[in-house]
Amino acid sequence: MRALTRGVLGLVGFLVLWELFGRSGFISAEYLPPPSVVFGELGKLLGDEQFLRDVVATVLALLIAVAVSVGIAVPLGLVLGSVPAVRHATGAVIEFLRPIPSVAMIPLAIIVLGIGPETKISLAVYAAIWPILFNTIYALDELDPLLVETAKVFGTSRVRVLFSVALPSALPFVFTGIRLAATTSLVVLISVELLMGGSGGIGQFIMLARSGAGRMDLVLAGTVVAGVLGYLLNEGLERAQRRWAGWGAVSGGRS
Repeated sequence: MRALTRGVLGLVGFLVLWELFGRSGFISAEYLPPPSVVFGELGKLLGDEQFLRDVVATVLALLIAVAVSVGIAVPLGLVLGSVPAVRHATGAVIEFLRPIPSVAMIPLAIIVLGIGPETKISLAVYAAIWPILFNTIYALDELDPLLVETAKVFGTSRVRVLFSVALPSALPFVFTGIRLAATTSLVVLISVELLMGGSGGIGQFIMLARSGAGRMDLVLAGTVVAGVLGYLLNEGLERAQRRWAGWGAVSGGRS
């Protein structure tokens, strides 16, 4: 409750400062509308069917991107973390691909996939794979060898060791990777929607609001919704981690 109270007080303080600064005249309200105006427009948007469709489009793309990322990165991380030969053989390729920003691949993705939801989802998956993959590999590096040897003594196959011994031990780190991947996916999705358009979503709403009548109140309202989605997503995953992988540190893992 003390942490919650501090968080609420911090948020209220930020909004009060924003309101005062927005009405001070240092910056025109056209470019930085105060929160009273932004939240008023946000209340109207929550009754706008098209805006709600944009929010749903972003949320669905996010869920798909995270699910696909987990399905690719966790098995791959188990293999790379447990088979040194494969890890060394693919290390150079992985380290080459990892630093490439997803948004830099938008032109290539448009040529290959066209303008549609599959493009932004593919780019979000590309960005989200790395945190999950490296957290899984790191978890296997920290795995107690005694657990593996004990399982082998009882005749457990290598594949079964991976999924019955290694994966449960790695679960706290995997959850941390998923949390990082989910927020990264959200950033990439909105950025691609903003830059590419044509696939719906919060980013496209912000782009149209800014390029049309230049409504910064609508731009900031859309930004607030994106921030709330990110907060709720991280909070939900953190609670899931505490419930299903409570034996590991919530803040553990690598980014």
